Amino acid sequence: MTSSLGKGTAMTATTSTLRTGHIGLNVTDLDRSLGFYRDLLGFEVLSEGKEEGRRFALLGRAGQLSLTLWQQADAAFAPDRAGLHHLAFAVDSIEEVKAYESELRAYGVEFAYEGIVAHREGAATGGIFFHDPDGIRLEISAPLGADRAPAPSAAPTCGFF
Repeated sequence: MTSSLGKGTAMTATTSTLRTGHIGLNVTDLDRSLGFYRDLLGFEVLSEGKEEGRRFALLGRAGQLSLTLWQQADAAFAPDRAGLHHLAFAVDSIEEVKAYESELRAYGVEFAYEGIVAHREGAATGGIFFHDPDGIRLEISAPLGADRAPAPSAAPTCGFF
């Protein structure tokens, strides 16, 4: 395989297999975050490190790793720093988005917008935008069904804070 990273030309050979493997998030309180991602969003705990000063949890579905939580942050998420902008989860239908919205509202989660919003004006895709216990912005969206939902900004709703 040849590579010219940084020279403006694409890699060759195996680039078509590159995809996101899992996402790692720094959290301030692993137990609190586990309650959120496991109990509200339905992730299963695949493995957990409980050693003091080195706590973590590997989360996924059907044995497939999706998300790792690392208890190593000492402050909430800061959207004005380089790094993660938001983490988006996809579901198959707008009804699933609505079900998550109901559960999250009952739990008292902070939402970025009121209800389901379209990704942009006239888009069929859309969903809900909310924050985890550390203020990390999350999204749950569906590919269809948001065409009658408002688009609250000129930029894509998953864009600027």
